[in-house]
Amino acid sequence: MINSFLVNYFIPHGHCYLWKTGLVGLHTSSDALISLAYFLIPLELIYIVKKRQDIPFDWVFMLFSSFIICCGITHVMEIWTLWHPNYWLSGYLKAVTAVVSLCTAWVVVELIPKVLAIPSPEQLKRANLALENEIKERKQIQEKLSQLTSELEERVQQRTAELERANKLLQQENKERSLAEEALRQSEYRLQQKAEELAITLQELQQAEAQLVQSEKMTSLGQMVAGIAHEINNPINFIYANIPPINEYTKNFLELIELYQKHYPQPVAEIAEKIEEIELDFIAKDVGKIVNSIKIGSERIRGIIKSLRTFSRLDESEKKEIEIHEGIDSTLMLLQHRIKENSHCSAIEIIKNYGELPLVECYASKINQVLMNIFSNAIDALEEKQRKMKANTEYNSLEANFSPRIEISTNVVENTWVQIEITDNGIGISPDVCQKIYDPFYTTKPVGYGTGLGLAISYQIINNEHRGILTCVSELEKETKFIIKIPLNTSKKKVNNFCS
Repeated sequence: MINSFLVNYFIPHGHCYLWKTGLVGLHTSSDALISLAYFLIPLELIYIVKKRQDIPFDWVFMLFSSFIICCGITHVMEIWTLWHPNYWLSGYLKAVTAVVSLCTAWVVVELIPKVLAIPSPEQLKRANLALENEIKERKQIQEKLSQLTSELEERVQQRTAELERANKLLQQENKERSLAEEALRQSEYRLQQKAEELAITLQELQQAEAQLVQSEKMTSLGQMVAGIAHEINNPINFIYANIPPINEYTKNFLELIELYQKHYPQPVAEIAEKIEEIELDFIAKDVGKIVNSIKIGSERIRGIIKSLRTFSRLDESEKKEIEIHEGIDSTLMLLQHRIKENSHCSAIEIIKNYGELPLVECYASKINQVLMNIFSNAIDALEEKQRKMKANTEYNSLEANFSPRIEISTNVVENTWVQIEITDNGIGISPDVCQKIYDPFYTTKPVGYGTGLGLAISYQIINNEHRGILTCVSELEKETKFIIKIPLNTSKKKVNNFCS
């Protein structure tokens, strides 16, 4: 397409003028002056429109400007084609000029009625004369109004003087009343402040009392757990330490019996009867299993004792760096009796998504207390959901494939926080209840099943003592997620809790 504009197989237009200097100069100068005039006229029109913003149909001037510019360009092309045979380009430019010209003509046709509707100078003169007469009449009316205004002003002044006297009396009464009301407001404000201070003090006392009671309970429980662990640890260590020699002695006895049977295959009748009575072959096979069962049981008891000692941590009253995963595992070990299948609930699946965590500086026993509270609430929610499923067949059909589950995820967030997420697929928490779960003594459990202190104290431990965040995100009848965020350096951060 571009090549068709620039083809040079035509002869320049100057050949038509036989390249006569006078003729070529005449056409060139004429087209140049016409183009100059066509380019100056739009500038003048644009200047007029800019200076006279009140001119109607100013856009018509712009349209005429574009039309005249196009005409100027065609004359420039006339000069150009004298030496350059780009007739296709010249023709397209003339076609554009034709389109703009037709558009301008069409717009002018539509504009004719509007232009004819503009008032003529004679019509404007008559309108001005009518306006002058109206102004004279209004001046006469204004003079009469001025007289009436003067009379009214005198009456108003008299009435104003009377009103001012009455107003002074009212102001004096209002001032006295305002003083009395201000004194009453100040008295009410002081009483309200005292009531708020008493309410805050009462709430702080209740929280302190609840925390002291719970702390005392946990201290007593920790002492008892530590004592039990210590008392059980000594005999179980004795049992566990004696398992290897018992195993060896039993093996030696069995080997000795085999040697006797090998060298004395025909024992006396009394020994043969005794062998048959005690089922020696069965004992030889079963004694190893018994010793192995004792070993496994001892190891399990030792693991429970370790979990008890990890959970209590009575010797760690100050902050120290601990392994968070160890605290989670020990808490779950102590709750095994509720995690296993029982009459209230199927076996709860524990899913652990542990990330790589550094040691965290915190109060170990208090963090374990928070974990115990959250895990216990999760198990309660799962048991409650299964009770609903058993009692309500319609509810049960909706959750036919329900499997109780607690998922634990840990990771480091922004290289600043250690985050623990504990999610259960229990009954969930409604938004209204979620806003109150950290209030002391608030509980949704039946009387005798909860004190309403667990999450309140957990909030105090995480948010106040560890300067962390305890967040609850729940969807009713779907799941509940508690997010614990503990700063790696608990002495430098202070944040608030959120409940979604």
